[in-house]
Amino acid sequence: QVQLVESGGGLVQAGGSLRLSCAASGRAFSRSAMGWFRQAPGKEREFVAGISRSGGSTLYADSVKGRFTISRDSAKNTVYLQMDSLKPEDTAVYFCAAAPTNRDYGLGCVDYSYWGQGTQVTVSS
Repeated sequence: QVQLVESGGGLVQAGGSLRLSCAASGRAFSRSAMGWFRQAPGKEREFVAGISRSGGSTLYADSVKGRFTISRDSAKNTVYLQMDSLKPEDTAVYFCAAAPTNRDYGLGCVDYSYWGQGTQVTVSS
């Protein structure tokens, strides 16, 4: 069982930066690939970034590649999403997700078993 709590969202001007954190509880964190998703009003939840259990492999959506960086700190049971050069179209609720134990990260919501409550990111133009 993994419980996830996101933090770090807020209001930022276009071109600015934010760092989201996702604190995980439960001993399964080190054996769980992790992902970040986002959902804008009226739109489906979409994949943003994923990171492997070891942290050695990452994957990004084309829309954020080169601007966002996902990382994890196993000692702190935390996964991060550094977001730079933010754009108004990045405005959404951002969710942290954990894949089933010993499974790789995926691009779909169905690839993840546990979800946080979400944190709002608003980018003004």
